[in-house]
Amino acid sequence: MVANGFQNIFKIPELKKKVFFTLIFLLVYRIGVHIPTPGIDSVALAAFFARTKGTLLGLFDMFSGGALERLSVFALGIMPYISASIILQLLTVVIPHLERLSKEGEQGRKKITQYTRYGTVILSIIQGFGISIGLESMSSPDGAQVVLLPGWGFRIMTVITLTSGTAFIMWLGERITEQGIGNGISLIIFAGIVARMPAAVRNSFQLISTGEIGMFAILILIVLMVVVVGFIIFVEQGQRRIPVQYAKRIVGRKMYGGQSTHLPLKINTSGVIPPIFASSIIMFPATIASFIKINWMQAVASKMTPGNFVYEFLYVGFIFFFCYFYTAVTYNPSDVADNMKKYGGYIPGIRPGKRTADFIDKVLTRITLGGAIYVSAVCVLPSILITKFNAPFYFGGTALLIVVGVALDTIMQIESHMLSRHYEGFLKKGAIKGRRR
Repeated sequence: MVANGFQNIFKIPELKKKVFFTLIFLLVYRIGVHIPTPGIDSVALAAFFARTKGTLLGLFDMFSGGALERLSVFALGIMPYISASIILQLLTVVIPHLERLSKEGEQGRKKITQYTRYGTVILSIIQGFGISIGLESMSSPDGAQVVLLPGWGFRIMTVITLTSGTAFIMWLGERITEQGIGNGISLIIFAGIVARMPAAVRNSFQLISTGEIGMFAILILIVLMVVVVGFIIFVEQGQRRIPVQYAKRIVGRKMYGGQSTHLPLKINTSGVIPPIFASSIIMFPATIASFIKINWMQAVASKMTPGNFVYEFLYVGFIFFFCYFYTAVTYNPSDVADNMKKYGGYIPGIRPGKRTADFIDKVLTRITLGGAIYVSAVCVLPSILITKFNAPFYFGGTALLIVVGVALDTIMQIESHMLSRHYEGFLKKGAIKGRRR
């Protein structure tokens, strides 16, 4: 049935064009990942990055699809854009002007997008300058300097190159969103993460051939991978549906309303933001320690490595905090209750207004607990597999949540195109649900 669904993609000219457009732009992105920034000793840089596992540099390299490790023109990746988007989203709560823009529909959204672009360029310039300074102090274990000709010429050239690369990725993402399939920014991150899968498979076969890991252990890991992916898909599509009834209204000679619907609340409302923030905070000491050789700092950094009890405890604690914090910032029960009341909607058995807002907040608080436990379990999984079961590759965590979530959203959009043109979707019964509320 799934095979028939993919065949139907090429029977719809518009959908086929969108899919090919998306694939071509993602190919352009992957080509750019391999174009190096001038003035760098690539061998010395690769040797330095071999020591950055478990640091912020390793996390950023994952989101850049390996571009940071090569210091390509796309070394900053799409992280400045994501950071600017999150900052703007958080500022809408405290700045009245941004809050008004967020409620002005399409025009307000365009204005916020414009601010996000400006913020992306500013953050790229700052990060690019910081990287150029950091590169000048980097060296490989054998003492080879990473930067061939340090100085202001190298710094300015690096800032211009990396900022231009991020701006181009941002443009690629927006073009994919508008003319392709799926969210362009998410697909770019998805492509970078998936591009590392062949290396993990190759590493696994090498370990099997040398006898370091048995075939039975690999089979158990494959079964576990299938179970975990199925579990993530199940939870990501999970909703707590609050019934909503709309009263009948007479406007002129016509009657409106009277229908029953529901308010869907996602189990994982905050998405992948909590593990990203938590990883950034936890990895900060290890990142600083990789540049500064101080004994006490090295001791702290050793505690902040995956598999260590202190690391895992703080990691889970920060994930819980950011799950609740980000949900509280992005989902306002009072606004939802006011909009329901404005259009004559109410929850059966609950009075409109404040009582409705309190009820929604209570339900949201409870399901966020389940979402936080789920995200924590998925993010701690890689450490357990690597330290306890000697897994030959990194499986789980933020990367897996992104890959599965983006795949669900993209397939959902493709399916909606097929169903709107009277073709069958990927499933014979029902439809695939994405993560969007």
